Amino acid sequence: MNICPLCNGLRNVAVHCSHCQKQMVDQGKITDYFDDYSPYMDIDMMKLVDGYPKTLIRHECVHLFYCLHCRHEEVRFIKE
Repeated sequence: MNICPLCNGLRNVAVHCSHCQKQMVDQGKITDYFDDYSPYMDIDMMKLVDGYPKTLIRHECVHLFYCLHCRHEEVRFIKE
């Protein structure tokens, strides 16, 4: 069983904005934003509809990062 180290609080990552180079804030899995119930759905099942066809087989968790300085958003693939 693979688990995301960010979702489970096992580690932190420092992601810097590609526009202003300030540190970005992790906003969690992108699938959590799909609808009201998506945070409670099976993670592997949600990977089938996350818009990235290989996240399930590559064991990646797709996280949204937000820059508080310039309001830029970026998606990063976190290895499980």
